[in-house]
Amino acid sequence: MKTLKLLSIVFIATLASCSSVRVNADYDKKANFNSYTTYAFLKNGIDKVEISDLDKKRILYSIDEVMASKGFSKSENPDVLISIFTKERERVDIYQNYGFGWGWNPYWGIGYTNVTTTPEGTLFIDIIDAKTKELVWQGEGSGYLTNNTEKKDARIKEFVSKILEQYPPQK
Repeated sequence: MKTLKLLSIVFIATLASCSSVRVNADYDKKANFNSYTTYAFLKNGIDKVEISDLDKKRILYSIDEVMASKGFSKSENPDVLISIFTKERERVDIYQNYGFGWGWNPYWGIGYTNVTTTPEGTLFIDIIDAKTKELVWQGEGSGYLTNNTEKKDARIKEFVSKILEQYPPQK
């Protein structure tokens, strides 16, 4: 019974770790974040991102939602410019299981190895002072990606909202 409970806890922890977005943020400690109330997207930065145009739109719409909820507004003459970039890699997990005793094969104590790959992505959101053209804040979120179009919107919203939870920084 204890083994069953332990396996349940490990399974739940594994599911929780798969769905989470790991975030980090860094910022210029001399920047006056209280003076920033408007934003616009840095078009030439966003055009360079090597993802589909649909995914770019999803990210930008999510940023618009979060920024509006924080009291920021879009402007033709913004205080800050927002740019994004992404990275993608395959996460490889190797599980080795060893069994002892007689089984379906004639060998004693043979185990097996299970290898799984999961696409993992990182989204960077850069906030640049529009006057000085200097980076004042950068947020980064990493986690698993999905190709399921039904879940993609929710996953991108999760990435963006978790990253922007840390903006503006609390000094």
